[in-house]
Amino acid sequence: MNTIVVSDLHIGSRFFARAAFEQFLRHLPSDCELVLNGDIIDNPRKQLPPSHRSILDRIENISVRQRVVWLRGNHDNGYLPGSFGDVVFQRSHFLGHRLWITHGDDFDEILPRNQLFMKAFKFMHEVRMRLGARPVHVAEYAKKWTLLYGVFCKNVLRNAVKCAVENGYEAVACGHTHCAEDAVFNGIRYINTGAWTAFPAFFLQVTEDRMRLQKVQEHTDPFCR
Repeated sequence: MNTIVVSDLHIGSRFFARAAFEQFLRHLPSDCELVLNGDIIDNPRKQLPPSHRSILDRIENISVRQRVVWLRGNHDNGYLPGSFGDVVFQRSHFLGHRLWITHGDDFDEILPRNQLFMKAFKFMHEVRMRLGARPVHVAEYAKKWTLLYGVFCKNVLRNAVKCAVENGYEAVACGHTHCAEDAVFNGIRYINTGAWTAFPAFFLQVTEDRMRLQKVQEHTDPFCR
């Protein structure tokens, strides 16, 4: 068994680390299953720039020779191309009872209940950048609000672990929060693979004997250890 899990690429966003992820795919082990855990596309309704479209082409090519599973997130839930190689689209993915992989938006009770606040927050963030603030993904700006962001991340963690316990899984892997984590809560291992909209980025590597959250720095071979 060799499974690689990534989440929250946000292809199409100006903050997507395209060059780094292209290198990641170039060095992807040929014997692994690749799981794309949600929010791979930032906005299914927007046309992708050619350089970002090429990443999807590469994923499609990979799916012909090894298994690729695309799990839907809140951003790309409407994305279902008519033909996309042998990519398998699902809502969640399981490695026996050892690991449950799902994007995590189903566990989020914070954002859906505060849509007006989120719209205002995103608008404020856009205004800041137009006025000269350093351009970053809105999630990176939200991390400055430590208390509120912590409540959001903890909410996803608690609900994910609760569902894992109820369904007999030893561990659960999510994305959604853009915050990489590897923790044990109520006896269940919770892993969040963060996002590819800022560095360091992360991926989860699962082999027969271990699960390891790996860090990816810019301009490095992610599988060189």
